[in-house]
Amino acid sequence: MDTDPNWMNDVVFDENGLIPAIAQDADNGQILMVAWMNREALAETAATGRAVYWSRSRQRLWRKGEESGHTQAVHDLRLDCDGDVILLKVHQEGGIACHTGRASCFFRRLEGPAGSASWVTVDPVLKDPEHIYK
Repeated sequence: MDTDPNWMNDVVFDENGLIPAIAQDADNGQILMVAWMNREALAETAATGRAVYWSRSRQRLWRKGEESGHTQAVHDLRLDCDGDVILLKVHQEGGIACHTGRASCFFRRLEGPAGSASWVTVDPVLKDPEHIYK
């Protein structure tokens, strides 16, 4: 991947120095998760080919899979037309992207008529999070 710092000039970070990053399965197109990147996370991701995000809750770099082993190998990095969203096409190690032990963080679907709709869990837990995180 290109690590020339000039490409970073096209990236539009928000007032907090962050940009949303969508992780998509490179093989089947499934959206796995949405996270945030700062300049350092994006640069490291481009340089290493491994997904690195900015954890807003921990206020530090989050190298995906550092605790769980469920890393993301980046096959393609894309920038949207406005320059304010990153798309990472990844290979998800272990098939689990979500901290709930599911393949994707988008495991709830809105079902039912508009006045009484509710979120329904539609994707199974592949591995108990208690066995993933120590």
